Amino acid sequence: ATVALMLNLGVASIYAQQKPVTMTFSGTTGASAINLQQPNTTTGEDNLAGNSALGQFTFRNISAETTIPQQSSTCSGPTKLYFVRVAGAGVFRFQGGSLLKVNLTQGEDCVDLAAQVAHCTMTFQITGGTGRFKDASGTLTLTETVQPVLADASNNPVFFASTGGVTGTVS
Repeated sequence: ATVALMLNLGVASIYAQQKPVTMTFSGTTGASAINLQQPNTTTGEDNLAGNSALGQFTFRNISAETTIPQQSSTCSGPTKLYFVRVAGAGVFRFQGGSLLKVNLTQGEDCVDLAAQVAHCTMTFQITGGTGRFKDASGTLTLTETVQPVLADASNNPVFFASTGGVTGTVS
């Protein structure tokens, strides 16, 4: 019985190996038609495409971000604004149709008004998927640089170009 248990645990560990991932992407960011209805937030959407060792992918992320700038020790200065992402989720779609589902666990945006650029970081918990990611788990961190492309009639930026990467592990 002990040998059988050891063999089962050994086989389970083979299938549950963590695979480090590094992905690069580009795409667009803007307001979302979906409203997460989180208090004092706006809902944004990222539509990204990229490459990784897991294959080519697209990523659609919906998240709610505070509308009032917050205090930050890492994003401060007369031309900088700091916002927190309070809720969200996304789906990676890989070649072949496999999906990898993720939930936002934390996120932050540092907007530099003078440089007209934002640096954003989001951490996601993998919650499974379909196909080869059916029972996937792990954590991914997305970092992106966002620059305005289009402003509304009041000269407020509303549509952005996004580039960046994703790192983490998939089990």
